[in-house]
Amino acid sequence: MHGIVAQVESDISYRWRADLTDAELAALTASHDGQVQPGWWNRVREHSLGWVSAHRDDSSLIGFANLAWDGADHAFLLDPKVRPEYQRLGIGTELIRRATAAARNAGCEWLHVDFLPHLRGFYFDACGFRPTDAGLIQLRDA
Repeated sequence: MHGIVAQVESDISYRWRADLTDAELAALTASHDGQVQPGWWNRVREHSLGWVSAHRDDSSLIGFANLAWDGADHAFLLDPKVRPEYQRLGIGTELIRRATAAARNAGCEWLHVDFLPHLRGFYFDACGFRPTDAGLIQLRDA
């Protein structure tokens, strides 16, 4: 198994603020059976501190993590995703590691994330986040 992981890792490049298209991100979202919203990336991109993307050698997008921010101390990790066939190979962890470093380099003091309960181990154990009190108001009906 370790040989397979090493081969996959050598075929992956990570990029900061790569020129991504809305169609690429829609396809990545669809690979998870996620809700694709055409034009989403075109609306969101201008509000981002930056983003990290993972690409195969053929440049196809296989992973993504977005960093929004308040322009000062707080960065927010949003929309991290890795194509299902590439999950559990360390790609998501590397995306988060690089996003964390980018937020730190931008002078942010805090990096926030929210997630579904089944991802608790990933964010707390693999990525180094810690539990904290937080509040949430749902603004639209589910």
